[in-house]
Amino acid sequence: MMTTRRRFMAGVAAGGVALVLPASVQAQGLAGLLGLDGILGRATDSALDKLARPGAFYNDQDIRIGLPMIGGGTSGGGGLLGRVLGGARDLGVLDGLIRTLNDAAGVAAGEAKPIFRDAISNLALDDVPGIVRQDTGATQYLRRSSNDRLHQRLSPLVDTALSDLGAYGQLDRLTGQHSWLRAVGISREGLNETVTDQGLDGIFSYIGQEERSLRDNPGRVLQGVLGL
Repeated sequence: MMTTRRRFMAGVAAGGVALVLPASVQAQGLAGLLGLDGILGRATDSALDKLARPGAFYNDQDIRIGLPMIGGGTSGGGGLLGRVLGGARDLGVLDGLIRTLNDAAGVAAGEAKPIFRDAISNLALDDVPGIVRQDTGATQYLRRSSNDRLHQRLSPLVDTALSDLGAYGQLDRLTGQHSWLRAVGISREGLNETVTDQGLDGIFSYIGQEERSLRDNPGRVLQGVLGL
């Protein structure tokens, strides 16, 4: 097994390899053969653990989740709607709701490890060279191959978190008090879609950071890939 793994990785590094894998190796899966399941697993687990900490999404300006608006975009955007929502946020009208959205994303991230593990297990042969050679190749692979499926499976987690944390109740109260919120298209469905979409953006951003950190320590990468 170890000889096969080293031969395969040497071929990948050289620009490709023609290798017929034994049935036992095929059953194990390509990610397991290369040790990439361990590398990607560590990167995704670490990213999700960080994002599951209270306040992680809200406190990071780069991934903070905003409110959806008619025509796309979020409350951080420009134009009249952006100014209206921005002004409301400055007055504190929406701050509690926005914090709750970010908290919901953190709760969902904390429960998402099995979803990402499934995506890792579906690693395909053609994906390996890009993963090995690019700084965020693994992150790009996960997003390219699994984004739609991840979105579909993350959405119910987000929905439950939004409900449990009271985001939907907050929205109902706010739209009852401020009719302009309905006019700009903020709804329960929009909240779920926004938190799921922006939550995935934040998750992939953090996975990319974790992957770069692993690649900055080649010894750790080689240990995972070659089983040394």
